[in-house]
Amino acid sequence: MYELLKVDGRAKRGRFHTVHGTIETPVFMNVGTIAAIKGAVSTLDLQQIGTQVELSNTYHLHVRPGDKIVKQMGGLHKFMVWDKPILTDSGGFQVFSLTGLRKIKEEGVYFNSHIDGKKIFMGPEESMQIQSNLASTIAMAFDECPPHPATREYMQNSVDRTTRWLVRCKAEMERLNSLEDTINKKQMLFGINQGGTFEDIRIEHAKRIAEMELDGYALGGLAVGESHEEMYHIIEETVPYLPQNKPTYLMGVGTPANILESVDRGVDFFDCVYPSRNGRHGHVYTRYGKINLFNAKYETDSEPIEEGCQCPTCKTYSRAYVRHLLKAKEMLGMRLCVLHNLYFYNHLMEDIRSAIEEGRYSEFKKERLEDLKRL
Repeated sequence: MYELLKVDGRAKRGRFHTVHGTIETPVFMNVGTIAAIKGAVSTLDLQQIGTQVELSNTYHLHVRPGDKIVKQMGGLHKFMVWDKPILTDSGGFQVFSLTGLRKIKEEGVYFNSHIDGKKIFMGPEESMQIQSNLASTIAMAFDECPPHPATREYMQNSVDRTTRWLVRCKAEMERLNSLEDTINKKQMLFGINQGGTFEDIRIEHAKRIAEMELDGYALGGLAVGESHEEMYHIIEETVPYLPQNKPTYLMGVGTPANILESVDRGVDFFDCVYPSRNGRHGHVYTRYGKINLFNAKYETDSEPIEEGCQCPTCKTYSRAYVRHLLKAKEMLGMRLCVLHNLYFYNHLMEDIRSAIEEGRYSEFKKERLEDLKRL
C-alpha cells in the first residue's frame, strides 16, 4: 500500500508498505542483476550504505542458476540473504534487446539464450511464474520494449499488445498468489506504460492501465536514445494520467540530474546501472559532478573521494590509494568506487525526501543542478 505523505509542486514524498518492509520514496533501487551488485558488493554492504530496495533480473536468473533452483533455496531473499524489498524486472527488456535471436508472437517471445543458445519461450504467464518462483516483493509486468525510433504504426500495435499482455500478467499473478506452495503470496504487480516519444499513445496507454488497479506503474522505453528534453517532456505529459496514490517508477534512469528533474515531474522509483558501472571504471560521483580517478592529478591526492561523505570508502581511504588500486587492476579499487557511488545515490534520495517534506524542492533542485556542473 502506498501512502502519499506530502506533495511539493508535482514532487511526491511517500511511503510504500510491502510484505518485506516499508520503502521511503522517492527511492533509488540498487541494481543487482544476477542477485548481486557487480563490483564485489555484498548484501551486508547494501545494509551499511542505506539501500532500501535491491533490483534483480528475471531473464538472467531464469537462465542461470534457474528460477526453480532459487525457489528450492527458499526464494531470492533467502538465497542472497537480503531481508528488505526486492523488485524483479520482467525480463522483457533483456529479451527484446536480443535482436536477431528472438521472434515476437501474440502468445509471447521465442528466443535463444545468450549463454548457451538454448531455445526459450517467455510470455506473460511464464514471466509471472518465474518471478513467483523468485518470490520478489514487486514483480514487473511482461511488456514489449519497442525499438527507438519506431514508426507510429509499429508503436501503436506494440502498446496494444503490451496492454493485452498486462491483463494476462494480472490474472496469472492472482492465480499464483493463491497457490499453496507460492513463497510470497503477497507479491505485488507493477504495470508498464509504453509509447516511445508519441505523447498521445503514452497518455492513452496510461489511462488504460490506470483503470486496472495495479500496485504501481512504471514508465518504460525511455533513456533509449531520445534526448533528455524529449524524455522529460514525455514524463511531464504522461505522469498526470497515472494514479497519484500509487508509486510511479521510471525504469533504467539515470544520472543524478535525471533523477532531480524526474522527481520534480512526479516520479518516485528509480533504478540505473550507472553508479555501479561507472564505479567499476573509476568514475565516481560527488555533489559537484563526476570525477575520473584515473586522472594523473589524483596520484598524490590525500583527500577522500568527497569531503564529508560518510560512505565506508571516504571515511577510510584517499583518492590516491583508490586510484593506485584501479591502476593495478586490484578488485578492491572497483569495490570501493561502487560502494561510494551507491552510497551517493542512496543519500541523494534522502536529501530529496527531506527537501520535499520541507516544501523547498524547487530551490533544492535548482541548487543541486548548479552544483553538479561545478567540476
